[in-house]
Amino acid sequence: MTVKVAGLGVELDRRPILTGVDLHVPEGSWTAVIGPNGAGKSTLLRAVLGLLDGVGSVTVAGRDLRALKARDRARLVAYAPQNPELPPGMSVFDYTLLGRAPYIPYLGRESVRDRTIASDVLERLHLTSFAGRDLAHLSGGERQRVVLARALAQQSPVLVLDEPTTALDIGHQQQVMELIDALRLADGLTIVTTLHDLTLAGQYADALVLLAQGRVAAAGTPAEVLTRATIARHFAANVRVTTGAGGRPVLSLERPC
Repeated sequence: MTVKVAGLGVELDRRPILTGVDLHVPEGSWTAVIGPNGAGKSTLLRAVLGLLDGVGSVTVAGRDLRALKARDRARLVAYAPQNPELPPGMSVFDYTLLGRAPYIPYLGRESVRDRTIASDVLERLHLTSFAGRDLAHLSGGERQRVVLARALAQQSPVLVLDEPTTALDIGHQQQVMELIDALRLADGLTIVTTLHDLTLAGQYADALVLLAQGRVAAAGTPAEVLTRATIARHFAANVRVTTGAGGRPVLSLERPC
């Protein structure tokens, strides 16, 4: 489903964090939000999800996301936060099953179908052998996959991910990104994510939106956004931009002369 954000503005403690942000994510595509620290990336995702008040509009397939009840909103958009709270003593399977909450009646219990969906998601993410493991006993890469499993169990057509590769080594970063892309293609998911690593963003996303001081400073294809001049202006970094596979940009640091 297509995600559209128009004129989004957010204030926190009477201080503007986002101003006039527009975003258009076509159905089945992947848009990555990038920008320097403090640019408002995570705030943008939380505002899109209706977790923060603000001005402007946010629609999914033409439906006003903010006008929906929380349960209805969760059936449209699933969210994997950057630093999720993992309840101590909970198993991987039970945590994944939490993704079915929007479909379980109040004061009700999960159905056989809910448990089947959770099991299927764990199998797809190669986590079946971890189903009974305590969340506290997972590595960083395993934890990221389990957080993704809970989001996928919602069966929402839009998946919002805040820094899904945080604190992962380069091998696990690639695994997570490949997994997200494979799921997007297989299920027709619309993906919106923030990413700190600009080369990763350029390698996987269809489109990039660069935030700077709470405003959209650049938007377009990775090749259009990740230019030497743009990176120097907004990240104060000297980089060399080369062309990788599929014409996608690859960034490497370059020491100033």
